[in-house]
Amino acid sequence: MPFAAIEAAKLYREGYAPEIWLTHSAEPGETLEEMGIPFAGEDYYDTRVLIHEGVPPKRFTSSNLHCEYRRRNQSRCGHLARGNAGTVIFVTTKVHTRRVRLLWRRLAPGQGRAIVRAASGDPFDPRHWWRTTSDALDWCAKSWL
Repeated sequence: MPFAAIEAAKLYREGYAPEIWLTHSAEPGETLEEMGIPFAGEDYYDTRVLIHEGVPPKRFTSSNLHCEYRRRNQSRCGHLARGNAGTVIFVTTKVHTRRVRLLWRRLAPGQGRAIVRAASGDPFDPRHWWRTTSDALDWCAKSWL
């Protein structure tokens, strides 16, 4: 956050995406809820970023889909993939691009075309991820499939 929402708004303004579907992870919300700590959620902030970036509220949907990238939750992402027979542009972080492409191929074979786009403002450096602690932690935490 907020790089993917900013990128999605850019694609909308440039005419590549007539609508935006927001998905969100179950975490950290589920863990915080167990601890009795309220969490507004990524979609709360993403919708505000989209409005700030000029996307009319009627052009985006905050879905109840939890798009987790763990094997046990892949079918949840499949609902999104199967729901559109045209072209879908997935905007994600740089570290997630390969995973998103693999999930699309596995969950929606032959069900439209997917373009996987990394948020251009994402500071993660895939060529030198080991040089900074934050990039190394990001890569290590998200490199499993």
